[in-house]
Amino acid sequence: MSGFVEKPEPVQVPGLVHLHTGKVRDLYQNEAGELVMVASDRISAYDWVLPTEIPDKGRILTQLSLWWFEQLADLVPHHVLSTEVPEGAPADWAGRTTVCRQLRMLPVECVARGYLAGSGLVEYEATRTVCGLALPEGLTDGSELPAPIFTPATKAEVGEHDENVSYEEVARLTGVETAALLRQTTLAVYSRARGIARERGIILADTKFEFGLDGEGAPAGTDQPGGGLVLADEVLTPDSSRFWPLDQWEPGRPQPSFDKQYVRDWLGGPESGWDRGGRKPPPELPGPVVERTRAKYAEAYRLLTGTSFE
Repeated sequence: MSGFVEKPEPVQVPGLVHLHTGKVRDLYQNEAGELVMVASDRISAYDWVLPTEIPDKGRILTQLSLWWFEQLADLVPHHVLSTEVPEGAPADWAGRTTVCRQLRMLPVECVARGYLAGSGLVEYEATRTVCGLALPEGLTDGSELPAPIFTPATKAEVGEHDENVSYEEVARLTGVETAALLRQTTLAVYSRARGIARERGIILADTKFEFGLDGEGAPAGTDQPGGGLVLADEVLTPDSSRFWPLDQWEPGRPQPSFDKQYVRDWLGGPESGWDRGGRKPPPELPGPVVERTRAKYAEAYRLLTGTSFE
């Protein structure tokens, strides 16, 4: 059992139709047919959307994504049209709203890994492979891979696990040519972002992207013409990436990170009193955990962009 501890009621705004409430973002459609994405301060862990929010998290994610979209624009176009808050929307939407073009989303989470961690580490320890790709012996938690790899996953509903899949499965889902383009673009974007992050003292261990197709034409899931590949959703934030401090990197152990690992550690520790394998939802986060997590997100933003979030 997992999902929302308590699913929020969507905000009703004149001229907008509510489409979906995700783990972090609420999705609307305006009268022009464009998508309006609003990043909340919700945080998830262990497939649960927690009852406690992290102040400013939605704004940090939105502003960091916008910064990255600019850094990557020569590699792949993105879906953002504007950051204008729709008329009649709550004042709190400022800084956390993006108006985006409609895309035909491809049914794959495009994951790039340059280091061994998370589900990749679990699979490697069992089979010496990740998503069917053979890796050398002797790697450990936090090891740098010989070269970045494309390790896709299928998208999951809220409360479900994304499932790692092989490249052959991506080709089956999207077509051979589209799968090749997804792999090529994912690794190109990861390599650019990894270099930028390293210059700023951060290791980009892994990250995931979502892509869609724009323009008229065949439905997503085919190789027929119908528009170019577009980078969508969020990009290279602490929610979708593992960011590690370069000066503290030490393979063979879990790495310090600029993300919600602090929340996971508290939930999994004795202080929370929560049984991850039980049926009860996770508890409220204590103030110090909330403050520390917000500080981690803000620090990642500052180091990457060179400007303070405040």
